[in-house]
Amino acid sequence: MTPRSVHLTAIGGVGMTSLAGLLVALGHRVRGSDVDVYPPASDRLAALGVPVCKGYAVRNLAPRPDLVVIGNAIRADNPEAADARRRGIPTLSMPEALESLILPTRTPLVVAGTHGKTTSSSFLAWVLQTAGREPGWFIGGEPVDLAAGYRLGGGHEFVLEGDEYDSAYFDKGPKFLHYRAAGLVLTSVEFDHADIYRDLEHVKSSFVRLIARLPPGAPLVVSAEFPHALGVARCAGRPLVGFSASTPADWSAVDLTDGPGGLRFVARGPGEEFPLVSPLLGRMNVRNLLGVTALSRALDVPVEAIQRATETFHGVRRRQQVVVDGEIILIDDFAHHPTAIEGTLRAVRARHPDRRVWALFDPRSNTTRRRVFQERIADALAEADIAVFGPVHRAEQIDPGDRFSPQEACDRIVARGRVAEAVDDHAALAERVLAGVRSGDVVVVLSNGAFGGVLGRLRAGLASRPPVARADRR
Repeated sequence: MTPRSVHLTAIGGVGMTSLAGLLVALGHRVRGSDVDVYPPASDRLAALGVPVCKGYAVRNLAPRPDLVVIGNAIRADNPEAADARRRGIPTLSMPEALESLILPTRTPLVVAGTHGKTTSSSFLAWVLQTAGREPGWFIGGEPVDLAAGYRLGGGHEFVLEGDEYDSAYFDKGPKFLHYRAAGLVLTSVEFDHADIYRDLEHVKSSFVRLIARLPPGAPLVVSAEFPHALGVARCAGRPLVGFSASTPADWSAVDLTDGPGGLRFVARGPGEEFPLVSPLLGRMNVRNLLGVTALSRALDVPVEAIQRATETFHGVRRRQQVVVDGEIILIDDFAHHPTAIEGTLRAVRARHPDRRVWALFDPRSNTTRRRVFQERIADALAEADIAVFGPVHRAEQIDPGDRFSPQEACDRIVARGRVAEAVDDHAALAERVLAGVRSGDVVVVLSNGAFGGVLGRLRAGLASRPPVARADRR
């Protein structure tokens, strides 16, 4: 492939930074621009030798690049997008760039679904690497065991986290439609992304289109725990392999235990079964591990490689990540959909049954800022002993009648016999928790963003505080 000059507009996002790394590995000359770029993206781009312009301007496209890749946060009136159109510079969305520059010579293996796709795609990459198959990957997170969320790889298999969000202002379809899936794990299908999907049927239609594009004979592995996932697979009329951590399926988890030593269960599939041990926690991670196991066996990955990979896979940063492990445990988690929140809190409760659990929730995503899940979020957070809500992110952008109400959620939780509080300032929220937390408590921070620095404030506060009395569960 002839090296090309590629400019990435909005380079600071996780996906765009990973794309930059892949393009550099292919020998392209890469540069980019963004309003601000923060660690770890800024550190990774600097290590790659990728120059980054601060802000968006016509001058950033000089000298003229061969290609401009536009991030999905960019609007049509962005000066770089407008100048590229005016000058006729070829322009692609991020998934289009992957489709045209990375995937033509690969076998794309896609993990898609409302929940668990980052952990599952990371585990699939880890399994294939453990098996010596030299995969490439493109994952929207930071896997603990992999050097980065991307790798070009030397083998033919390429793992992609299949995001259902749209691609660019000129490419409004879901990203995963560009990924040419030759094998698919569908982890779940539920309503999400209320800013771009009208309703659940609209969400389902995207997954139907994804499955319909699978080539004949391509493995399709679907969670049997989510009826809508099974429904879209059957609607597409494709043979499938089902998996479940809680109900009978083609692949199921039996003899499951979750304790201080981690997860232990037997993976039972068509004509075979074998034990798996994992340091992860929670039934939702059993489901993630099992779905990848099913696809891996369809790809003839040896059982021994799957077992080694399971034992040594430590997940993804910000997915049930323990950041302080002392007399008080502090966990950072990306969960923001009520199903994911409930799964995380139940997993924490199962691993720490005698501890008092705090859940700190950041209403930040484009769905949780709205009333779409008003009652379901409250019910999910009632799995904790104490729930604390932060302020709604950019609340002024949402009509008051459509806006999520932390106080209403608190009232619903209190009615169920739990403790709940809404705090409208991030610094005050951290102070409230530090004042009330006691030895033995587990504090779970639930946010898909920065949460106003709450996690950092808690880490600093816990590091500097003297020993405190052990809490009893209420």
